[in-house]
Formats: sequence, C-alpha cells, structure tokens
Amino acid sequence: MAFLGTAVRKVASCRPALSPLCRSATTSRRYSSSSEPTTEKSVPYENVLKVEEGGSGPTKPLPKSAEAVVIGGGSLGCQTVYHLAKMGMTNVVLLERDRLTAGTTWHTAGLLWQLRPSDVEVELLAHTRQVISHDLEQETGLETGWIQNGGLFIASNKQRLDEYKRLMSLGKVYGIESHVLSPAETKDLYPLMNVDDLYGTLYVPKDGTMDPAGTCTTLSRAATARGATVIENCPVTGIQVSTDDMGVKRVKAVETLHGTIQTPVVVNCAGVWAAKLGEMAGVKVPLVAMHHAYVVTERIEGIQNMPNVRDHDASVYLRLQGDALSVGGYEQNPVFWDKVSDKFAFSLFDLDWDVFMQHIEGAINRVPALEQTGIKSTVCGPESFTADHKPLMGEAPEVRGFFLGCGFNSAGMMLGGGCGRELAHWIIHGRPEKDMYGYDIRRFHHSLTDNNKWIRERSHESYAKNYSVVFPFDEPLASRNMRTDPFHKVLTEQGCVFQERHGWERPGWFNQDGAAPVLDYDWYGAYDISKNQNYKYNELLGKEYTFDYPPHHHVIKNECLTCRHGVSVFNMSYFGKFYLTGPDAKKAADWLFSADVNKIPGSTVYTCMLNKRGGSEADLTVSRLEAGAANLPLAPEGNGDAYYLAIGGGVAEHNWNHIKTVLQDEGLNCQLTDYSEDMGMISIQGPKSREVLQEILDTDLSNEAFPFSTHKVCNAVGHKVRAMRLSFVGELGWELHIPKDSCLPVYQAVMAAGAKHSIINAGYRAIDSLSIEKGYRHWHADLRPDDTPLEAGLAFTCKMKSTIPFLGRASLEKQKAEGLRRRIVCFTIDEKVPMFGLEAIFRNGVPVGHLRRSDYGFFIDKQIGYGYIRNPDGGVVNADFIKSGKFTLERMGVVYEAKPHLKSPFDPSNNRVKGIYPDNYHNVYKANAQ
Repeated sequence: MAFLGTAVRKVASCRPALSPLCRSATTSRRYSSSSEPTTEKSVPYENVLKVEEGGSGPTKPLPKSAEAVVIGGGSLGCQTVYHLAKMGMTNVVLLERDRLTAGTTWHTAGLLWQLRPSDVEVELLAHTRQVISHDLEQETGLETGWIQNGGLFIASNKQRLDEYKRLMSLGKVYGIESHVLSPAETKDLYPLMNVDDLYGTLYVPKDGTMDPAGTCTTLSRAATARGATVIENCPVTGIQVSTDDMGVKRVKAVETLHGTIQTPVVVNCAGVWAAKLGEMAGVKVPLVAMHHAYVVTERIEGIQNMPNVRDHDASVYLRLQGDALSVGGYEQNPVFWDKVSDKFAFSLFDLDWDVFMQHIEGAINRVPALEQTGIKSTVCGPESFTADHKPLMGEAPEVRGFFLGCGFNSAGMMLGGGCGRELAHWIIHGRPEKDMYGYDIRRFHHSLTDNNKWIRERSHESYAKNYSVVFPFDEPLASRNMRTDPFHKVLTEQGCVFQERHGWERPGWFNQDGAAPVLDYDWYGAYDISKNQNYKYNELLGKEYTFDYPPHHHVIKNECLTCRHGVSVFNMSYFGKFYLTGPDAKKAADWLFSADVNKIPGSTVYTCMLNKRGGSEADLTVSRLEAGAANLPLAPEGNGDAYYLAIGGGVAEHNWNHIKTVLQDEGLNCQLTDYSEDMGMISIQGPKSREVLQEILDTDLSNEAFPFSTHKVCNAVGHKVRAMRLSFVGELGWELHIPKDSCLPVYQAVMAAGAKHSIINAGYRAIDSLSIEKGYRHWHADLRPDDTPLEAGLAFTCKMKSTIPFLGRASLEKQKAEGLRRRIVCFTIDEKVPMFGLEAIFRNGVPVGHLRRSDYGFFIDKQIGYGYIRNPDGGVVNADFIKSGKFTLERMGVVYEAKPHLKSPFDPSNNRVKGIYPDNYHNVYKANAQ
C-alpha cells in the first residue's frame, strides 16, 4: 500500500526532467498502489455501462431516415436526444460507436456546482440539477444517482473570498442558498479540514454529484419512451453533404458500416472525437484532447457525508465518494493526446505522476488525513478542451444542419442538461431560448478555428487558468498578435495596452510609462520553456487582478475627461466592415434590420438585427450608399442598392453568419462581402473634434452641411476616406473609414492638427465608461439575443410605425400589446464602490434582477450600472413600478442604496452629439446628476 504523503516525497526526490511539449501517452510514467500498473480502475460511482467484449453490430436496426441524428452517447448526446424527444421531435436517432458513456463520460467525476460567474451558466446548471434530481426519476421511476451533499469553495486570500461573495450575491437572484463561513465555522462543518491558512469559505448546501452511467441510462430510456431511437455499437463512417441551388452546403445523410440514414440534421456530440467527425463534413471543430486525471483514495474515517470541496488556490478538488475521496485538479503542464484513437472505449491512460503530484500536495494540505491514506486507484482519461474553456455549440458556419455539442472542458455532466435543452431548441426553432453566444461556435473568427497554434496555445492557457480568480478585466497571453491593424506599431510605441477580441489587438488604455508590447506565449514556464522575463504587459495585466479600481483608474479617467472636454482619437479598426449588395439588397435590408435603413443615400442608421422571437442578434450602423462606380474598398462593385455595415469587431463572425443564414432562409439574391481587413477606422470625438477635422478634410463639417447620422466620401490630406458623423461616446465626432494603405498618413495628420487642442489617444476602457455614462448599449453585455429592443430601451430602432415587415416584428408587436414584463434600468450609487456586473438588484428588499454591466462615469462622478428588472408578481414593469420602488444593489454581500433612472443621467437630450456645448454645460450636468 502506497500512502499519498509517501508518494509525494518519493516523486519529489527523484523527479526526471519534464518531457517535451506534446507528450503522448506512451511516454508518461505509471503510478499505482502496488508495483504493477492498476488493471481495474475505480470510478466515483457503482455502475459502468461496460459490457463483455464480443458483441458486434448495432443494437437496433437503422431507420432509413430521421429528423435528426445525434452522434455520441455521452452526457451531451443523451441529454440532447432526450430534450429533442421531449420537445416533440420523435423521429430522432442517437448513434454511439461503442456503448453509452464509453468515451469520456464514464470516468468523469460527476460534480455539480450551482454557482458560476455567469448568469446564463447558473441557469444552465439549474436545469441540469432539475433534470437529474427530479424530472427523470418522476418520468421513468428510475434513480439517476444524484447525491446532494453540498459544495464548499475554499478561499485562502481576500480576493478569492471576494470572488465567492460575488457568486453569493448573484445566487440570491436565482434563489440559490449559499453561506460565507469563517474558518472556525468551516471546521465545524468539515472537521477533517485544515483551516489554519483559510480566509473563509463559501458553502452551497444543495450542490452535489451525479452518476454518469445512471444518468445516461435514464435519459436514453426516457427519450426512447417518447419515440427516439438509441443505437449502440454503430460507428459513423461518413457525413454526406449536398449543395443546394443557392450554393449552400447542407447535411444530407449519415453513413455507417451498417447502413445510411437520410437526415437534414447531424448533432456532433462526439467529445474528443468531435474534430474527426467534423472533418467528415468539412466542418472545423477547434478543440484539443488532453489527459485529465484524479485518484481515488482508500477509506477515510470521518469523511462520510462531507461536502465536495474546490480549493481553487491549490488547484484541487475533493469529491466525496462514499467513505473515500476522489482528488483531482488542473495543472499548468497537462499532457496533450495528439493521436486520438477511434478504438479507445472504456479505456484509460496510465497516470503521469510528475504532472499530477501538485494536486496531491494541495489535497494533503487541505485534508491532512490524506497523508496517511492509501491510493485505491488512478483514473486518467481523455477530455476535450477549447480556446476559452467554453463549449462549442450551435450550427456550424460551413454546413447548414451540422450542429455542435462538444468541447465541454470536463463540465459535460454538469452543463449537459441545460445545454442539451438549448441545443434541442436551437435545432427545432433555429435559435436557443437563452443567450448562448458565449458557447456558440460563431464566437470565433473563421481564420482561427483551423489555426493549430492558436487552438493549442489558447486551450493550454484556459486549462492552466481554470481555477484562477475570474477578475473583471483579464486578457489572454497565448496566441496574441494574430490580427493587427495598420496603427498597431505606432500605438504600441505610444504605450498602448492592448486587449484581444476576435483575434484582433485593439487598444485598451494607454500606459504613461512607455511601450508594453505583447510577447510570444511562454506556456507559463511549462514543458521546460523559459518564462518571459521583465514582461511589462504581463505586469500591467497583473495590476488589473483586483475587485477594486485598478492602479491606472486615473489614466482611464484622463482619457474620458479629455474626450468630454477636448478631443480624443479612438482606433476602432477591428470593427467588421461588410457590404450588402445585389438584386435583392433592398428587400434584404428591409427584412434584416429593425430600423428603416432605406433613407436617402448618404444616411447612416443605428439599428438592430433580430431573431424570430424579437431578440437582438446584433446592433450596428447601416449606411445607404450612392449608386456609382466601384471604388474599393470605400465603395462596392455594382450600381444597384448597396449598404455599408459597420459592426463591433468582437462579434463580426456572429453577425456575418446571422446575415448569411437569413439570406439563405429567405432565398434572397444578395452578396455579402467582407472588407474588415482592408480598411482601418479611427473615431475622433469631443467638443474640439470639428476644429481638428476641418483642417484635414476637404468638406464642410457644419451641422447644416454634415448632419449627425450622415456620411460622405471625402479627401483627407490627399487620401480618400469615408467620414461618418457618429458617436459611441455621446460627443460631437466623426468616424473615418480609411483604406489600409492610407491609415497612417491620415492618423498622423489628425494628431498633428489636434496637437494645439491637446488631442490624445484613448482606448476601449474609456469607451466602456463613456458609453455607459451616455446610456449606449453594448451587444452581449446589456443587449443580448434574449433581450428585445423594447426591453432594452431601443424601441426607436424599430420601424413599428411603418408597415414594412421585418424579422421579429410579430413578436415585438405582441410584446408591446401585452406590456413589458422586464426592462433595462440605469442605476447610480453615491458611494465610490467599484461594480462590474452580476451585482444583485433589490426592489423593496426583494431580488428583481442583476446588473449586466457597470462602470465608473467620470463626468457625472458616479458608479453607473445597467440591469434588467422583473416584477416579482409577474406583472408589467412600467415607469410607475420603477419610480415607486426603493432600489438597492448588493455587491459581495454589502447592500448600497441605488437611484434608478428612466433616462441616461448624462445628456438625456442628446445636445452634445448635436454639437451644442453651452459654456456652463459641465456645471448644469453636475447639478442634474445630484
């Protein structure tokens, strides 16, 4: 019998050098509790669906056709087929190449933690818990193996406990019970725990564990009872794809060794094998396979009925398994599995003890009894991981009808119920019910999803940082500088601290102490790779790791107030820049955009794009172009109707695919062309912007000659540009859309002309502050696919007074007639307390919502937050409901009085964007904000 403590000391004393970066299973060391490798692996539940070898051929005859074929019989496959059947799709087939759970599901730890730093994930987890702990047992009479023993999050420092307090406040909105415990209270709850180094803990009594085998068995029986067909021992050998009359690729059939099933829908739930399945259809699936391990201890006296433990700072979890513990975690040097085998079923790797040892050290520190506890077995299996540690879901951009439900980063069991339901809704209705953008494959730009360097580096970093504190402002270090614009070098030299979005490097803020370039990824020093030394960018990023205002708060303040009082220039080149042209372009524009964009040529309109339920798939500006000769990239080819679309760069792929999908579904003859890489874009904003630009543009910039929401092609110091009078910060200003080769000369001319006005560069941290102060929406923060424009205060973007049909109109008309049951509200607080979103909103002491976004408004000198609120009685949320309530915001368990605003507290009359700046304007708005 080997004890954990002995094993740690033994390995530490004779540890060989780590093997190269991409270690394979053949080079990993073995460890077991005896002199020979373990042959029988214990997993944290009693039943495994493994059967004796010898059976061959599918367990049921294959149908000739199906409405959908789900491939992969793990957690996601079973949950998806169950929810499809429950929603009425009875002719659905699940194909599993071996037996249910044979891939990665069978060896999962099966933990479920209810609280996550995301409102959507909290809702997804809640549904999984409901299905596992209640619904399935009621439907089938079978037990799923759910055990509610609670969860305990360990905090060894104040920042970690602050993170947990944020989760606690969010949990109150969803009725999730949780308690912050002192070290002494933690000791009372968990007597075997060492609490000497604890700052505190968060206890969630109704967390628990699931039995993967029991769950998947019950799901398959419930689905079968509703008409679904579950077929095991039936590997898929091919996906047939056809091309329709419009040139669109669509799923046609699924091929197996035992027959072909005609189907318009394939759902890829194949886990670590998902990339291979994607290749069969020409679909890119950006995930990697890694070894992920835990060990199972021998019996521990007194451990029975204890909660599961996550000690994030030690990067370890302790999962109760009867009278023993499973011990696992996330390390900085995980083993990649590069040669994924198709014959790997109910199989495990030998444990690389050098990699795993750090988890044991942390576990022994937390539960000292483990030092004298034997190891019953090791469990090291493959898991799939993604670039941002989020799943891959939704319809693939390459092939219509090919859906993804994979890449779950070891969280497939706990997210399976919620994600299975959303995926089923996606397949049947075209979109999920919830905001699933964070999981949607379209969140990644197409240039990245087959870039092996990006996939490996990002997936490694996400794995290594999985247990890190989730701070409001963080940026990846892996695979940076993938997409840079013409201003990148000059802005780096001026101290730009970049953010990464969609592969682009965009300005975050400007460091006053010189350049801080982003360096090549150093893998956090893993795999014998030297860490970057004197890495200024990383040091500045580290200072952001706080739930307080960062040390450079004053720098962002200066960027904001310079824009409010003078003039600032923002590099927004990462924006998506598309042209919509073709015979049906006007018809497409009418249907796609909620606002009437068919005004006179030269107009620019802010609009939304909606889904069938009226939810906001995007917000963007659409400029109607003059008919004329092509002048690429500033004007497209063709003499018919043409529109220029400017879209937030971080969501450009999502927007592109939404538009393409709508055009395909409506059979519209249009061309959508992407010129994002061919043009730069700078925005010059502030009271002095007109004076600066009038020196370099050869056109009259007066209100009469160049009104707000219009655009012109003009000359800027000898270079053609498209100038748009727009603002995303609430000031007088113009955007210049500039051909790539002209970007630097135009920028240099702007900075030279602005020197006498003390012009400065500013970044997106300033834009975040300025825009929230003005009340402008950020898509996927305070405007999501589950928010309608009416709820978001954007009714003015909808052509409801016209008779023009548009996508989502019927849903908006119904919602308007019935009254809003939820709506966005602006809040300010008097205390100088940082908030970042997820803070709970209370009305008269009752939780009614949470903040979606929060930032400091430097001009009004207040913390500002926006969040959606509901009426607890289910009634309409109108102005009287808001005015008559007493509102408070809860931040980390502390409650603050909040003032609701029906209009933006800054410039509600939009005078500044009109260029109206009275001499006493600042004093007037300071007074109004009181």
